[in-house]
Amino acid sequence: MKWGIIVFPGSNCDHDCYHVLKHVLHQDAHFLWHKDTNLDSFDAVVLPGGFSYGDYLRTGAMAKFSPLMKSVVAFAKKGGWVLGICNGFQILLESALLPGAMLRNASLKFICDTVTLRVENTKNLFTHRYRKGEELRMPIAHMEGNYFIDEEGLKKLKDNNQIVFRYVQNPNGSLEDIAGITNDKGNVLGLMPHPERASESILGSQDGRRLFESAIHSLESNG
Repeated sequence: MKWGIIVFPGSNCDHDCYHVLKHVLHQDAHFLWHKDTNLDSFDAVVLPGGFSYGDYLRTGAMAKFSPLMKSVVAFAKKGGWVLGICNGFQILLESALLPGAMLRNASLKFICDTVTLRVENTKNLFTHRYRKGEELRMPIAHMEGNYFIDEEGLKKLKDNNQIVFRYVQNPNGSLEDIAGITNDKGNVLGLMPHPERASESILGSQDGRRLFESAIHSLESNG
């Protein structure tokens, strides 16, 4: 399967994602510069963490205007698989590929820590190798990770089973402890924790590895 990892000015987790996909999981992984436009040959796209465009205006607000994001939106709407991690999640929100918005952490401080997540939905392309209710350990590193959505939008998330991960102990004030969601079709996932930083035992946790393995297995099964 062919994976594209988008590099924006300010991305700093692109090489982490590449390493996990290419060297740990032996996938056909390629970097995509934000000015590229062609996704025709790719099976899945990753928007990595970092500080795209220095997080000016709002996190992800400028990145959504990158030329490649028009292609990502079209790719996703055609059913292409898109994973947004941390800043990538923020960009997906700004691009309206996922509902809701990010606010500053309730503490108004940057948080760099390892947190515990609970798996809420395993009937998903990205999570079927987890168990519902399973608790995972993954790192976070963000200033704007406080997820918010209006009452109607929250109801839709719940009705459609789009909430995939929740924090066990909420670090940032996110509404209903939400740490990761999908779109209504389930082909776009955004989460604030970093699964790529929890995919090898040397990093202290391999809990994130199964997210990528789930996606790879799903892609191969559908291919």
